[in-house]
Amino acid sequence: MRLNRKKWMLSALAALFLMTSGCASVKVDEIRGVKDSILSTAERLVVQDTETEAAGTEQGTENGTADVNGISDGKYVYECLDGETKKVYDEVLAAILEQRESVMVSTLDEKVLDQAYRAVNADYGGLFWVSGYQYTQYLLGEQQTGLAFSPRYTMSYEERQGTQAAIDASVEQILSGISPADSDYDKAKYVYEKLIQNVDYVPDADNNQNIISVFLTGQTVCQGYACATQYLLNLLDVPGVIVTGMANGQNHAWNLVLLDGNYYYIDTTWGDPTYANAGEDEKEVNYDYLNLTTSEITRTHTMTVDFPLPDCTAMEDNYYVREGRYYVDWYPDEIGALYRAAWENKTGPVAVKFADSALYAEAKDYFITDQHIGDFCDGLKSFRYRENQDLGVLTVYFS
Repeated sequence: MRLNRKKWMLSALAALFLMTSGCASVKVDEIRGVKDSILSTAERLVVQDTETEAAGTEQGTENGTADVNGISDGKYVYECLDGETKKVYDEVLAAILEQRESVMVSTLDEKVLDQAYRAVNADYGGLFWVSGYQYTQYLLGEQQTGLAFSPRYTMSYEERQGTQAAIDASVEQILSGISPADSDYDKAKYVYEKLIQNVDYVPDADNNQNIISVFLTGQTVCQGYACATQYLLNLLDVPGVIVTGMANGQNHAWNLVLLDGNYYYIDTTWGDPTYANAGEDEKEVNYDYLNLTTSEITRTHTMTVDFPLPDCTAMEDNYYVREGRYYVDWYPDEIGALYRAAWENKTGPVAVKFADSALYAEAKDYFITDQHIGDFCDGLKSFRYRENQDLGVLTVYFS
């Protein structure tokens, strides 16, 4: 954009938007919460023009964005937006993908711009080269005439290409054991397991707000887990979105995914025992947070996103349902047989999910408090267990 101006004023104010995000611990023997941060900052610049030419009259000439109309069709948050915000979303996305320094957007409302920027980041977990943005308001007297969006990049375009190539190589290796032809459930379970087995929760990890930390260094926090989960599932043709909010009193990030026609929540961070500090079994995957309903996730998580979320009620693809470890009635012999098989075959911990708190309490009293687990495991001298009363999951570890 060209502005003929004899007198102008430029002032940078303090950052207007700063979100912090932390990851709260699942309930195990010791509860530990460590804060991390999702940084999304916007700085406001004001350009005052006393000439008669309006600042917004040349939008799309020097700073116009490429045509990205349609590429986000079907993306969850994009489809939730109104027409104006969708257009700004397209402009923001194009600017980031082309790594432009600044573009004029088709709104004068900085709140619309911020909503569009946040929507792009929720739909696209792989934008590792951008962190926050700056916006510029153009004024003619007291009248605003234009709004410019300037992403904040963490690397040059050339550095980005090299980093993307390294990420692609890592991702290709990770996804080598799964196919887009597999079931949606198998894809979600595979991605959940691979991320937990290959990545550790490290609060001060470098690049922990993006997928670099996951795929190149193997150390991240909740935002990195959520971005990587969305990124990998998207490559496997499973739609998903990054959800942010609060969990156990701290800021947090997790995922909403569409599996076999139904929406579920996945919290990969809480599935990683290196986050939950589960001791000697630190790389045993915790499946409690794989494919939850709204009712289940909201027992510990509160969503703070500015887009609508579905009421997830399906249980068909919940891990415990699919693996035959979900009980709505009391079958002690059947449950005991699961413990016996694990004990005799030394196959590791056994987790069982119960439909309600009363059934959960009955199982705990019978197998743990009254130690009837010994009736099914000959020679058992000691064991330990993990409780997740929020989700009704009881896990037994054999020594």
